[in-house]
Amino acid sequence: MSALFLALAAGGVVGLALGALGGGGSILAVPVLIYLLGFSPAAATTAALLIVTATSATALYAHSRAGNVRWRTGALFAAAGVLPAAAAGAAAARLPQHVLTAAFAAVAGLAAVRMLAPARTTAQAPAERPLKAAGAGAGLGALTGLLGVGGGFLAVPALVTILGFEMQAAVGTSLLVISANAIASLVTRGSTAAGLDWAIIAPFIATAVLGAWDGRRLAAKVSGTVLRRTFASALLAVAALMLLDVLT
Repeated sequence: MSALFLALAAGGVVGLALGALGGGGSILAVPVLIYLLGFSPAAATTAALLIVTATSATALYAHSRAGNVRWRTGALFAAAGVLPAAAAGAAAARLPQHVLTAAFAAVAGLAAVRMLAPARTTAQAPAERPLKAAGAGAGLGALTGLLGVGGGFLAVPALVTILGFEMQAAVGTSLLVISANAIASLVTRGSTAAGLDWAIIAPFIATAVLGAWDGRRLAAKVSGTVLRRTFASALLAVAALMLLDVLT
């Protein structure tokens, strides 16, 4: 199977998940880039950030047209993560490759568990919301910068439980947060972006962008629970394989 075909197919899946779920799809980009397309972990996380930025911005536009983005709240949430994203992005280039891979496997496993677990809502006192939202935003930014993942699997639950958003608004607003964090992290990764294989990344991004539009339409037709469980099962298998690779 050619690298170009793999990039096209993987990009479609990533975009579909991001458009439908507001996150999660980008976390598949890194293992695909490493194990199927031959990227190093450092290069894969940088390439994933490029893919996340383009795809999230496309999905954000689609959701904004449907009125699903809370711009002011999303901007404040994202602002808390910009500096952590930039700092973590600079640190990622200095970490050993096996550490990045192990950390990514752990985060992928967490994402799968969160997607499979029943949705829970926790009442938050109004005074607690800004502090908890800022903490969640900072943690999400650091995660995006370090591992090249969008972090929507954390942003969406945080927006629902801490700020009381409805699911559609949480999905749309999470894309604003993801886009801002990914851009901040990319600014500090100039050295790792220099040698990337654009013959692979460009078609990956192209089909991811197209998939994001299809994902937005899919979300209106298929149960969100079915989508999450299907994707989470695949993600859990990927996390297990990556962790096994590090340990052997």
